Amino acid sequence: METLVRHLVEPIVSDPEAVSVQAVEGESVVMLELVVAPDDKEVIEGDKGRTLRAIRNILSAAAGRRKATLDLVDEHGEFDEE
Repeated sequence: METLVRHLVEPIVSDPEAVSVQAVEGESVVMLELVVAPDDKEVIEGDKGRTLRAIRNILSAAAGRRKATLDLVDEHGEFDEE
């Protein structure tokens, strides 16, 4: 799942080296945290959250029966307001 998120995010950000994905995978849940450069947060969030929502939809489809969540966090691991 981490590879999929990287594959979707790195081409659209200006600093792909700053992309970091942390995952916790369980039997029925996959939780991912995405960190990007501060300047790229607007790109990932997109117009009214559309880009981030689209990435989440693709992730959910790829997760199959498991529930997949993706949160955009800052470099300190704190959640951003959506």
